[in-house]
Amino acid sequence: MLSAKSLFQEIIDNDESFRLFCSIAASGETQGGWENARIAALVPEAERTLAPKITRHGADEDKHGRIFNALMRKRGLTPVEVPPETDYTMLLEKNGIGLTHDKLKRDEPLTVGDIVTYLSHSRVTEQRAVDQMVMLRKDFGDHPEIGKAVRMISDDEDNHLAYCHEELLRFARAGHGRTIQRTLRECALAEAAVYRDVSLAVMARMGGVLGWSRPKAALLAAGIRAVYAYERTVGWRRMVSLTMPERRDALGGPATAAPGYA
Repeated sequence: MLSAKSLFQEIIDNDESFRLFCSIAASGETQGGWENARIAALVPEAERTLAPKITRHGADEDKHGRIFNALMRKRGLTPVEVPPETDYTMLLEKNGIGLTHDKLKRDEPLTVGDIVTYLSHSRVTEQRAVDQMVMLRKDFGDHPEIGKAVRMISDDEDNHLAYCHEELLRFARAGHGRTIQRTLRECALAEAAVYRDVSLAVMARMGGVLGWSRPKAALLAAGIRAVYAYERTVGWRRMVSLTMPERRDALGGPATAAPGYA
């Protein structure tokens, strides 16, 4: 039976597929850490109180990258080069989502509009991360090898999403509501397409490593495309709603440690 749980079990049971999965995840998290660190350094003076929260967001992402690398080391594995078609963060940038690396590499302060764009982008991508971690936590939260890491990362992603909701609502009250809603919708639709393409690329790579049959690979690809069709029509709405989170000031303190991993 094909299920998310059975597929991921296949991936973690095989060293080469596990190595590829962890390498892709570590690369994306490390890239997110760099982006947040640069944004924190370039926050405009009017929003300097946000800088520590953005810094913590970046520190969490760096920690996640170290956790995935540590999972590989425990098996005696080393990272592999990430295939460009599976590089979620870089494909997001190429599709105009978020702030460009060119902008972040300059030593020029960002604008308030840039911060609104960053938070809108983060609200969408953190929703994706939370959704993925909910699935992994349900099926693998007690797994002897990866369960602890899954729980740690899941808690952090919940905090990141709560922070995005709270800060975007603050900006909406300050008069940026229409810009936020427009940006969220644009980001959500573009992200869904990138996620589809990356999912197809990752599954193709995993299928090659694990020797999946053509019918199995075709069924998985059809499932990915069906999810995209749903997200393109109605599913994107869950990515753009804003509600005050139960976790207030979720990134108000220092980043939490990951004993045994980072």
